[in-house]
Amino acid sequence: MKFHYYLLINPIAGGGNGKKIGEHIVNLMNQKNLAFTVLKTKYPLHEAKIISNLVSSTLVAWDVHTKNIGNIFPLLVVIGGDGTLHQVINSIEKQIPIAYIPAGSGNDFARSLKISQSPQKLLENIIHTTKPHNVNLLSCYDHNKVTQSFCVNNVGIGLDASIVHATNHSSAKQQLYKYKMSTLSYIRSALQGILKQENFPIKIEYQHQIYHFQHAFLCTVTNHPYFGGGVKIAPMADIDEAQIDLVLVEKQSFPKLFYLILLLLLQKHTKSKYFHHFKADQLGLISPSKQFLQKDGESFDKASYNLSFSVVNQLFWL
Repeated sequence: MKFHYYLLINPIAGGGNGKKIGEHIVNLMNQKNLAFTVLKTKYPLHEAKIISNLVSSTLVAWDVHTKNIGNIFPLLVVIGGDGTLHQVINSIEKQIPIAYIPAGSGNDFARSLKISQSPQKLLENIIHTTKPHNVNLLSCYDHNKVTQSFCVNNVGIGLDASIVHATNHSSAKQQLYKYKMSTLSYIRSALQGILKQENFPIKIEYQHQIYHFQHAFLCTVTNHPYFGGGVKIAPMADIDEAQIDLVLVEKQSFPKLFYLILLLLLQKHTKSKYFHHFKADQLGLISPSKQFLQKDGESFDKASYNLSFSVVNQLFWL
């Protein structure tokens, strides 16, 4: 089977890691005499426009290609972070396969799939793979806006969303990225979020019942264990299961809260009475008060939310 590779590179992913890895992959592909085209993002959300153009002119669904085996298959290779991948999966048809080389700062999606090898090893895997595989993603339907979106990692309301919002709007973020110290920006925002985040009411629709929580502090919906760059917020979650995991942490006194954070680092937080877990193939989440929301690290301003979650498949070239 012959391929033409379309490299979608986000140069600023991971504080410039996307540029570095992208250049490395280009050099390797030249050495191997592979046919490829380089497409670089130049501004926020540029991925969506690039993918739209590729879908209309170049990319084809895998089941369409199998009927025309003699043709050269145009394979999309995404080089960027989870935010880059988020934009791609929301702009592409689910039967068009995606190859992925992580180059972000968190790379939780790659971690969940256990594909954290070197870029060179990942390229070898892509070259020698012969067919795509279905991967479970999170589908989020917003009843208020009547819109649907897809996520590779998780959707959060409360503390994690506040931290993401503060980090993304930090004046020091780009400067810290410049000196490869982006983690400090996240830690700073996390400490501020823990101190400032108030409790809030939330409703969870689970197995045809409504569960009310009046003192929610963090609420995250995911289909794999990780968030925040490797933190196992939901260690029981598994991306290979076609189910969704929702974890909720209730507000408590600061001494107990910091103790819970310690338990989180030790992977013992699930035993806390302030930690709640729901698992199902469908879940609903209603936040009547205005809270920040994050999807795969993309922050949204405070609003009330009525969300439904399910699992959807996307073809990945793994």
